[in-house]
This record gives sequence, C-alpha cells and structure tokens, in this order.
Amino acid sequence: MMFETRMNALRARMGEVGLDVALITDDDNVYYLTGYYDYLHMDFGRPTILVVPRDGDSLLITPSIDLNTAEAAARVDRIAAWNDGMGAERRAELPDALARVARLGIEPDHMPPVVRAYLETLVSSDRVESVTPVLAEMRMIKSDEELMLARHAGQVASAMMAAGRAAIGDGVAEYEVALATSQAGTRKAAALLAAHYEDADMSPNTHFLQIMASGDTITKTHHRATTRVMRRGEPVFLCFCGMTNFHRFKLGFDRTFWIGEIADDSQAAVYEVARESQRAALDALRPGVTAESVHAAYAEVIQSAGYDYPFRCGRATGFSFLEAPQLVTGDTTIIAPGMVLAVDGSVSTDTFRAQVGDSVIITEDGWEMVTDHPKDLDGIVI
Repeated sequence: MMFETRMNALRARMGEVGLDVALITDDDNVYYLTGYYDYLHMDFGRPTILVVPRDGDSLLITPSIDLNTAEAAARVDRIAAWNDGMGAERRAELPDALARVARLGIEPDHMPPVVRAYLETLVSSDRVESVTPVLAEMRMIKSDEELMLARHAGQVASAMMAAGRAAIGDGVAEYEVALATSQAGTRKAAALLAAHYEDADMSPNTHFLQIMASGDTITKTHHRATTRVMRRGEPVFLCFCGMTNFHRFKLGFDRTFWIGEIADDSQAAVYEVARESQRAALDALRPGVTAESVHAAYAEVIQSAGYDYPFRCGRATGFSFLEAPQLVTGDTTIIAPGMVLAVDGSVSTDTFRAQVGDSVIITEDGWEMVTDHPKDLDGIVI
C-alpha cells in the first residue's frame, strides 16, 4: 500500500504542474515509487526505466535477467523485460509510451546518456522538463513508516560506532576496526529485520567500505580503512555516512577519537571548536527556520575561531545519501516536522581534522536525536 500511495501522490503532483508522463531513472526514486531494488544498473550497461503516466498504467522497463526480482518486488501495473541484443532492447516500449505526450518530466541529472540520447529522437526538447523538484519535495517529509526506518537505522549506526570504538587500540590495524563495525551493523540490522519487518529479501549486511583515518592520515576526509597500525596518542576518525543503510534508509554519523591520550593538546582545542559548531547548529535547528540559517550558526562558530568552514553543515537523508534540503548557504527551504537531517560540526587544519556528526528527526517543536555516542572529550579518549 505504501508504494501505491506514493505513486498516486506523484500522479497528483504531475496534474498540478501539468506533466503528462514522468520517466524515472534514478535508482532510489524507482525504489521509492515501486519497491523494486537490487537490479543491474548502468555499470553493466543495463538501464531500468519507470514510466508513470498521469492518467494510465505505470510501466517498468527492466532487463530480463532481473525479471523475477521485478515481478516479486515492483508495485507497478505492467513490466516490460528486455534482453541484450534482442529487438529494440530497452527502446521498444518508449515510442508508444511517449507518442502523445505534450509535457514530459525526466530526471536530467540521473538519466543515463544512452537513454537521454534516444529520448531526444522521440520528444522535442521544448516538451521536456525536470520532474526532480516534484520528487524531491515529495520525499522531504517522511511518513511514519520512514521515520521508523530512520530510528532503526540509528540503532544500526550506533551499534557500528560502539563496535568500532571497542576495536580501536594501540597496535591494532585499521581494517580490524572495519571488520568489527561491519559485523556489529549486520547483526543489529538482522535482529531489527526479524523483529519488525516481513521483507525476507532485504539484506542486513553492510556494504560500504569503512571510512576511517588515523594518525598522519587524519586529514583525509574519506580515507578508507587500510593495513595501517594505530598507535597510542593518535586521533582516529570513524564515519558511517555510507555504511548506515538499513532497509535502504541512510543516515549520517561520525566521531573523532583518541587512543589512550591526546598526545597533541592543540588537537583537543580544534576538536572543541568542531563540537561547538555542531552544538550551535543543533541549537538553531527547529521547525520554521531556513536551512541556510542552520548552516550560518555552524559557520559562525568555526569562522570566529579563525578557520574556514570545511563543508556544508548538513543534508537531508532518506532512501538517498543526499536529499533536499541541504544545510548550506542559498538553501532557503523552511525546516519542517518529518524531515531527517544529518548535522555536522567540523574543523580542518593542515595537520589535523576534527568532525562530529549526528542524524536527527525534526519534530513539532525541535528535533529527536536518532544516533547515539558520546562526544565530550572524556567520552572519546579510548
């Protein structure tokens, strides 16, 4: 029922903006609207296309190698499977589907070039516009089911962070931490799936290379776990913004730690600025304010301390790693209950980088924290 409700909501919005048909090619939007996931993507040269008429049956065009998966998962009116080298392949259904379309909505930034090139032979550019803003607005406010996913994703993320912290130590290789976090996250996800969900095909396994850095690699923001051996007094950064992906719902979550002691006292001072910048953002975050005002509160703390802010304060998450709004200058979206936001604090120097981040659900009068791990200095020196 959830997917049918979303599809009907999209059709209603298409009517409001005057779109006759929407072609959906973004993997996360295909899942959001139909429940279909884990099919082959353009890495293998096989596009999947969802055709949603404002009035008429929805059509899923997908490789025949994934037909069984589509038939089991996709909540659509019709499925058209295509095979490599047979007939017109993925193109076969599109001429009829678009024959009498006056206004077509596409996702310009998420449409494979091979699909876009063929589309241009069927529909003139003056009849094509972006449907991305419509979908972004739909996905901005989460349903009760999605908020349950967010809370469970927070439990998975917190389990991974606790396991990572426990694995860090003098003489330990980084990859050992990554093994520990993956196991902890998978086990927590498996327990939640068994207790609360009926989708037996949904995998509990984490599937993203662990982002972490230690010692002299600490300034590398998206460094992956390696064979490097950590030592006492060194800082260690753990990030779960990629690994937190429970039942396809994503969150942001990261912490900076030290092993045994803080060997360089200047790092502690930098870290406190990073932590204060997140606190300022969270203090500013509530329904009715603009997204950019939250970023401004975060940036003010960092810049007042004599640093440049290293990146936007945060972003919305959900079935995609990046959704709307973004907590950054220029985004005037009004924060509203039901949004899920990752909120960071960070400072970068030439030799050290500190970051602390959490995810929250916006409530009627503030926010609810869904990730959980200490961030005061006493709590992060292992």
